[in-house]
Amino acid sequence: MTLQELEAVALGCGLKRFVGKQLADWLYKKQVSSFDAMTNISVDARQALAVRYEIGRHPYLTQAVSADGTKKFLFQVEMNGTPQFVETVYIPTDDHATLCISTQAGCRMGCRFCMTGTLGFHGNLSAADMLNQILTFPDLTNIVVMGEGEPMDNIQPVMRMTEIMCAEYGCGWSPHRITVSTVGVGEGLERFLKESECNLAISLHNPFSVERAESMPAEKLRSIEKVLSLVRQYDFRHQRRLSFEYILWHGKNDTLRHARELVRLLRPFAPQCRLNLIRFHSGVNHAFPATDEQSMQWFEEYMQNNGIVTTIRRSRGEDILAACGMLANSLKSEM
Repeated sequence: MTLQELEAVALGCGLKRFVGKQLADWLYKKQVSSFDAMTNISVDARQALAVRYEIGRHPYLTQAVSADGTKKFLFQVEMNGTPQFVETVYIPTDDHATLCISTQAGCRMGCRFCMTGTLGFHGNLSAADMLNQILTFPDLTNIVVMGEGEPMDNIQPVMRMTEIMCAEYGCGWSPHRITVSTVGVGEGLERFLKESECNLAISLHNPFSVERAESMPAEKLRSIEKVLSLVRQYDFRHQRRLSFEYILWHGKNDTLRHARELVRLLRPFAPQCRLNLIRFHSGVNHAFPATDEQSMQWFEEYMQNNGIVTTIRRSRGEDILAACGMLANSLKSEM
């Protein structure tokens, strides 16, 4: 809940309005998981709150640990009384702790190369479901909204989550510590660009509309040209970052023809944007063979030489199916 809603909760329980601010402090700054821990609120008030409300925090069910230190966690969420499951990935480095969170149970975008797409769509997560993933892990430095689901297809809870994460009454994060990914869903993307200062990552993967549609059906609803035309209306010259995700497949999108067209698409955003090249895990889907290391290096150099800041993104957690495009609730089978 937002501060205004928490104040309404306090008043509805016969308490003073300022108790709403106390609730926000306990929930988002101290991150407690029970009313009993809220020691500056009277016992009677805590009991009144506990009768009518619950905190909404619950632990993960299972976890898997990669050889590279990446950890994948399974959370249960309720969808109209039916339990569903989503995965969350914790990615530690020497100086960062990044959490990749899910926004939907499954996904309806149907990208042919993504294991999450094989699950189908089972429902939208609430802002509470997303915050529960985040608040489970202390000392995070960054959040990437790139797990199961398409964030812009569930925009209202995503915006509520980012508001609480960044609000002074909430967790007090800079929005530039949060990156939200999308394939380019229309109305949700428009609202995100207008109302949020969080970073944006666009899953591009092919610069040609017809070819992109073959692997990413969302292209038929809104072409990448239209997505980029919308994004060009907003300012990314300062702290807010714009990045493009590009998985490389042998012979499908790693040729000179693709590189040239990709430069044409991204040049209007240079030098503010970054292109992240991603290794594909060919054991997952043989219809999309991974490009070789030499081709990846060539592609990176070509983009860099043409003014596009480009990085080959290190793959993490492949051995536990935690890498990009591999989330498919595999941990559920271990329960």
